[in-house]
Amino acid sequence: MTCALGAAVCFGTATVLQAMAARSAGEGPGGDAALLRALRQWRFLAGLALDGLGFLLQIAALRSLPIYAVAAALASSLAVTAVVAARLLRVRPTGNEWAAVAVVCAGLAMLGVASGTEGSRAGSTELKYAMPAAAVAVLLLGPAGGRLRGWRRDLVLGLCAGFGFGVVEVSVRLIDSLAPGPLLTDPATYALVLGGGAAFLLLTTALERGSVTVATAGMVVGETVGPAVIGVVWLGDRTREGLAWLAVVGFVVAVAGALALARFGEAPVAEG
Repeated sequence: MTCALGAAVCFGTATVLQAMAARSAGEGPGGDAALLRALRQWRFLAGLALDGLGFLLQIAALRSLPIYAVAAALASSLAVTAVVAARLLRVRPTGNEWAAVAVVCAGLAMLGVASGTEGSRAGSTELKYAMPAAAVAVLLLGPAGGRLRGWRRDLVLGLCAGFGFGVVEVSVRLIDSLAPGPLLTDPATYALVLGGGAAFLLLTTALERGSVTVATAGMVVGETVGPAVIGVVWLGDRTREGLAWLAVVGFVVAVAGALALARFGEAPVAEG
């Protein structure tokens, strides 16, 4: 669980550092010039480095823990963002939002107690090839969702991004060997790359022009529920003996708390 929580800390802190860089870069001409200014700032580069470290920790966690536990822990990165934003950007979370942070922590504590080791089942050939197909479906559904209007567009793009991140979570578990030869011939490898790329593009599109809260909420649902079900049904993820109920409650509580913090998926803006 340590690697999963470490990944959440990395992702949540990176969001705040990149927000600080974006705010500073916004003080001048916009467009590509603003992006180039952000790229020259140490906070933005530190955020990218934390994203990379978080991804490595996520991979390590998925190779040793049930998918449901890792997915819930990653969703908790929004709680980390809320806490760090309160400290560095002087954003003032409401009492309800602080309560949501506590709820997330309680859910993760329950999962930590109830989680067993990762499932012992190897992924079937059908599941391995289903993951690249799912990644392609995300690529096709995303642009279709982008043609919708209002909150429906934001929700569909967020859900599709979440599905893409979910493909990454499952694909990491399906990769049999990290040796270069088998890795290049494993369909799960290509699913991981396609799913991650599609998710990043769709989430960026959703956050640029739509409701960050709706898109982030959709992403949290998309990246947690489906992968958790696949881990339990097809990969043999289990809980400690007699604690399945606690794992279910912890998962629901952690994800619900993350949904309550969905606005912190946005680059936070300090109150003046």
